[in-house]
Amino acid sequence: VQLVESGGDSVQAGGSLRLSCSVSGYTYNCIGWFRQVPGQEREGVALLGADGTTTKYADSVKGRFTISKDNAKNILYLQMDSLKPEDSAMYYCASDSACLPAAIATIDSVCDYNYSGQGTQVTVS
Repeated sequence: VQLVESGGDSVQAGGSLRLSCSVSGYTYNCIGWFRQVPGQEREGVALLGADGTTTKYADSVKGRFTISKDNAKNILYLQMDSLKPEDSAMYYCASDSACLPAAIATIDSVCDYNYSGQGTQVTVS
């Protein structure tokens, strides 16, 4: 199982970034993004349901972030617009083979998925 994130960068407040996550090695039903600041707990950011259309977002990013997936390339994306300094964190892609349906799962459930990548750093100033 391999998840590889990319796309992190340093940007000014109000700017945009698109994170990518390439997943390979197994078939998953659950996938999403969480972030973590050193010394703080993980925070679920966005998840995509197994149906490929149901999404859920943290209240702090609703209306600014969009999760999507390119099924042909098996790449997960996180489009981040109107970035704020408080969005600065290491962002991780995470996946699992079993999870609650997105409609009833909590956003923080993505933090407990079995597999995650090495992360990509986002810094907003």
